[in-house]
Amino acid sequence: MMRSRLAEKIARALAIATIAGFAVSGCATYRPVDEAFHKVLNSPYTMDSGDVLRITVFQQTDLTNTYSVDRGGYIAFPLIGSVQGRGRTAKQIEADIASRLRNGYIRDPDVSVEMERYRPFFIMGEVNSGGQYSYVPGMTVQNAIAIAGGFTGRATQENADITRQINGQVMNGRVPLSDPIMPGDTIYIRERLL
Repeated sequence: MMRSRLAEKIARALAIATIAGFAVSGCATYRPVDEAFHKVLNSPYTMDSGDVLRITVFQQTDLTNTYSVDRGGYIAFPLIGSVQGRGRTAKQIEADIASRLRNGYIRDPDVSVEMERYRPFFIMGEVNSGGQYSYVPGMTVQNAIAIAGGFTGRATQENADITRQINGQVMNGRVPLSDPIMPGDTIYIRERLL
């Protein structure tokens, strides 16, 4: 009897040690944040799928409207067709639309592109209400957690994992809660080990 209880305790202790070893080794292999991950924060904002733009062509009420960047990264614009939106700034889109309108449609078009609504960010893991939320410029990881109802009782509260797409490349990083987030980011709050 005593021998089987001792064997159970030893087996349980080995199982816990093995699981803890895997958890720690998983943390050790996590790719740290590199320079490109944070460089995007100081770069001009570029559009992607889900962004909604207010495009104004002055004195052209039929062309002035709200337009979305579709899944393919394009904006369907009257007269000139698809305009590349993904990876471009508002100024680049303005110049492209004006150039294409000038080519046989409007003599001297004055085009303005403004953000109407940023694409959402996503938060999951150890928060009370994970999901998709509207992005507001200047948000931090901590703001995102607050919007998602705060931490659960099991959450790691020192940092968070972010998945971010930069120039078509998906990057992951572990960041402090004070780090800014970007539209389209996926934030993951891990469960603490103990």
